[in-house]
Amino acid sequence: MTNKPETSVSPNTKRTSLRDLADYLGVSQTTVSLVLNNAPQAKNLTAETRRRVLEAAKWHNYRPSYFARNLAKGRSESIGVMAPDHSDPYFAVVMGGVEKYLVKKRYLYFTSCHYWLPELMDEYPRLLLDRGAEGLLLLGTNAYFDSPLPIVAVSAHKERPGVTNVILDHALSAQLVLQHLYEFGHRKIAFMQGHEHTTDSEFRWEATVAAAREFGIQIRPELTMKLESDSCSPSVGYGPVKRLISRTRDFTAIFCFNDTAAMGAIRALKEAGLQVPGDVSVVGFDDVISAGFQVPSLTTVRQPMAKMGQVASKILLERIAQPDKPYVTEVVMEPQLIIRESTGPAKAGI
Repeated sequence: MTNKPETSVSPNTKRTSLRDLADYLGVSQTTVSLVLNNAPQAKNLTAETRRRVLEAAKWHNYRPSYFARNLAKGRSESIGVMAPDHSDPYFAVVMGGVEKYLVKKRYLYFTSCHYWLPELMDEYPRLLLDRGAEGLLLLGTNAYFDSPLPIVAVSAHKERPGVTNVILDHALSAQLVLQHLYEFGHRKIAFMQGHEHTTDSEFRWEATVAAAREFGIQIRPELTMKLESDSCSPSVGYGPVKRLISRTRDFTAIFCFNDTAAMGAIRALKEAGLQVPGDVSVVGFDDVISAGFQVPSLTTVRQPMAKMGQVASKILLERIAQPDKPYVTEVVMEPQLIIRESTGPAKAGI
């Protein structure tokens, strides 16, 4: 059984202010503030005074004003996060890394999804600034706007003052995939380009073209697909591969833009009576959580997505803490090829 404060006044629905508590207890607002914030100076108060303040605050359900508290500190200890769509498996893993680091540093974040809508991409940076964000973390979103805040972008490539880009080594990614397929005897490879909105699309495609040239693999127009939908469903890869099969079956492998598209591609191939990897090998990209549990399990390029989120968060908080210190403009992360069941030797005679 807990003891109530010295009065039997019950808490009401009206928000209790610091002044209300001070008047109720007959002490100064400074005294109440010192105790509730566990300030070093509170040790100079008597144990009885500290007890009375804490019990009264609990009884009256006192909650300090967020804005008043942080105005006094001169900081909000929060950042703003912008992403296209949190339902995308890629962003879910990146945000896991972000959140893990911010929790450790006792930082909060405001998150917003712009769904590639220009008006939201233009408005959100201002709204996040107005709500006290000390920095901006952009996921798969280029910084086309000016902001007084430090900005760190993951999987974005726009060079701009005030921006640090954390990116993957796409050149190495393409080399790893095409070397793997080349060693399995694949020469007739279908390629899938990303959606035009996706920040990695152009850079990954340029890296793929360069790697194909290095291995002497021809990129044939009839074997080239481009994602038209920005859906997070496997249907994003299902449709293009269905159309590819309707044009030709003169290929032995498909290099997909991401794992979600690869899952749809495998479905389309199986519906057409083609076995994976017996008839066609399939390679994905990202290594999302479910990639290893598909049937067949998916060979893919592993992005260190959680680590990219952690690194980006660390850089952003360091830039917030030391705004005048020179900052790195680009951090390049290394990929890893994860070989599973969806790739194998090229089928003879194709």
